[in-house]
Amino acid sequence: MQPLFLPPVPGAGGGPRFAMLHRPAGPVQGLVVYVHPFAEEMNKSRRMAAWQARALAERGLAVLLPDLLGCGDSAGDFGDASWAAWVDDTVQACQWLRQEAAGWQPPPPGGNGTLPLTLWGLRAGALLAAEAAARLGDVHRLLLWQPASSGKAVLQQFLRLQLAGELMGGEARGGTETLKARLAAGHTVELAGYRIAPALAQGLERSTLRPVAGVRQLLWLEVSSREGAPLTPASASTVQAWQQAGCEVQAQAVPGPVFWQTTEIEDAPALVRATLAALAEPLRVAQPLAVSA
Repeated sequence: MQPLFLPPVPGAGGGPRFAMLHRPAGPVQGLVVYVHPFAEEMNKSRRMAAWQARALAERGLAVLLPDLLGCGDSAGDFGDASWAAWVDDTVQACQWLRQEAAGWQPPPPGGNGTLPLTLWGLRAGALLAAEAAARLGDVHRLLLWQPASSGKAVLQQFLRLQLAGELMGGEARGGTETLKARLAAGHTVELAGYRIAPALAQGLERSTLRPVAGVRQLLWLEVSSREGAPLTPASASTVQAWQQAGCEVQAQAVPGPVFWQTTEIEDAPALVRATLAALAEPLRVAQPLAVSA
């Protein structure tokens, strides 16, 4: 495990972005870039992300876990972040990892010598991963944990959670529509200790998880309170859209806690095992998905 700072995104402000690199002891079989979820969900998920990264590195995958602008140990304030800047950060992290990996070992025989790249997103990070994949154009896989199909739903949930806390404390200052109106008017709002700028809220609200050109495989994993549970209706609809677009999809729900939201830090070992099993499967699609991004 190697802590490092990524070079700044050209033309972007905010200073360097912090990242953790998990590199295999032996030959590198592939590359994985993690995209963390929104606001406090990122902190709740750090343990699970680190656990999964170590497990993937033991299987020969180099895993990079960057903190986006204003998050974690990266430079900048959360209130300075925009959705576009976070997409830029994700693209930059992928490009950096590819460049670094090119010097680690001789290229694999056959093909163009490029190691396969997987973008791994959790919750709202899945939306960022998909947008970054569309920008890059040659991401082999998307690995999505509890993906949000719509950024609008993520923002709405975040606003409701904050308002619920205010109501319990007797400090309610208006409903979600009032907060949205302030954002639409160009004002930054503070929720649960996070300053949310209009450029971040509006970009998140517009984002949807639609099929991406170039992605060969979608690995969709959710957690459920019971064994053998089906996907949620929203997830099933999104998965079907990717399948109809011609993408190879593996989707399942595994038992485990909603670790990104629980009060105490919790583990979901079944999710780690399911991820390792899914990534062990070879790609079976001869041609990458070719749809409008």
